[in-house]
Formats: sequence, C-alpha cells, structure tokens
Amino acid sequence: MTQNHPSSEQQRILQTIHAIPIGQVATYGLIAKLSGLPGKARYVGYILKSLPEGSSIPWHRVINAQGKISFPEHSEVYREQKQRLLAEDVIFKGHKIPLKQYLWKQSS
Repeated sequence: MTQNHPSSEQQRILQTIHAIPIGQVATYGLIAKLSGLPGKARYVGYILKSLPEGSSIPWHRVINAQGKISFPEHSEVYREQKQRLLAEDVIFKGHKIPLKQYLWKQSS
C-alpha cells in the first residue's frame, strides 16, 4: 500500500472497516466480502498491518472467524485490542467474542 495513494481495493476495505459501528465486530472475511473482494481475508489483514500509527480506522473491531483476536494472547497489541473492545461494551466469553451477539449485521 503506498502511503499517499491507496488502491481502490484498499480504499474499499478501509471504508468498510470505518463503517463498523461501535460495539460490534467484523471478521476479516466479512470485511473482504463487503468490500467486493470475497476470499481475500488475508489481504484485509495485510491492509490493517500497514496502517500508520495513530490511524482513525477502527482496526480493533476486526477479528478472526473464530471470534478471537488474531494477535498473540500475551502481546501488547492483543491487550490494546481487547481493552478497546471492552471499552465499547463488547463482552468476551473466555478468549472469544460471541459472534451471534456482536457480529456486524450491515443493514442494506
């Protein structure tokens, strides 16, 4: 991703992530599908990994298909993501987020 000129695919992914409401989460695969890129969940992860520090994109609302945070459990970024989600009233059951309750259901 070039810093100044994201591709149209990258822009669609970022716009989709930006639209996830507070208190809800989306999986990498759901973001890819809603961005018109089905099957490109790993690409969504790549885009998120490339975000500049201090980005306003709510990256913390994107989790894996099992309802888990993808970072290693004892890492600083895992703790940061979990804290941000808890602050938005997303409740964890063990290490998982109940997707039936918190998965973003985009109204069309």
